[in-house]
Amino acid sequence: MKHLICSDIDGTLLNIDRVLSEKTIQLFKKLKDKYPIVLISSRMPKSMRLLQNELEITNHPLIAYNGNLIIDNDTILYSESLSTDISYAVSNYVKGTTIHLSLYHNDNWNVPQDDFWAKREMNNTRVKPKIQPIEQTLDQWQSKQWGAHKIMCMGEENEIDVLYKKLLSNHANELHAYRSKSTYIEISPIAKDKASAILFLIQNKYPELSMENVISFGDNYNDATLLQQSGIGVAVANAKPEILKLASNITSTNINDGVALFLNEMENNGQL
Repeated sequence: MKHLICSDIDGTLLNIDRVLSEKTIQLFKKLKDKYPIVLISSRMPKSMRLLQNELEITNHPLIAYNGNLIIDNDTILYSESLSTDISYAVSNYVKGTTIHLSLYHNDNWNVPQDDFWAKREMNNTRVKPKIQPIEQTLDQWQSKQWGAHKIMCMGEENEIDVLYKKLLSNHANELHAYRSKSTYIEISPIAKDKASAILFLIQNKYPELSMENVISFGDNYNDATLLQQSGIGVAVANAKPEILKLASNITSTNINDGVALFLNEMENNGQL
């Protein structure tokens, strides 16, 4: 076992229809018994397992919420969540705005109403949320000693701009606020990023490997450290300009099966 293969999902592994192409599915099925294949994303586990099923890698680990939840065969290897105070603070910040707020804990996704933003995420992830007031969700989670693995804020760009600046000003040392789109902010614990999550997984499950053995794929800002610290860090051609600059390799776009093309070429050249 020479390599660990890990890939981001949205904008990287999925095509324009947000599904896995047949070429990607067949290649991953071919490689799955030779190498650990780890999906790593800001998504929730339930959504990621749907993709694992299609790739037939349900016996491989997954890393959700940008590194703050690591699961192996339904065993939680690592979990870090936001403090209750942070969750209540963010909830208060969006009051009086049109910003949609989603709360995530493991496979639980709660939203205050079935609005445009909730429907959009349902369509993207193929998962349905529980609908109830945010304060009620936070109170219930506090009683269970649950923290949010992720908070998603979605709305008009000008309101998102104001919220983003407020989060950086008031909580820079307590959370990681990542703008995956101009209308999105994904808020997660500051404890882990994708690179440190992969390193944790290697140390606890694949001690014979190191970061030099990792082949990683990504497209967005939250993939930066992972691509930089992997032995082979690959950006898809549709990646953010900053990500294209720091990646050691560039493959074709997600629409053109960039991940599958790169791995297939490595295999054909005897590099896998």
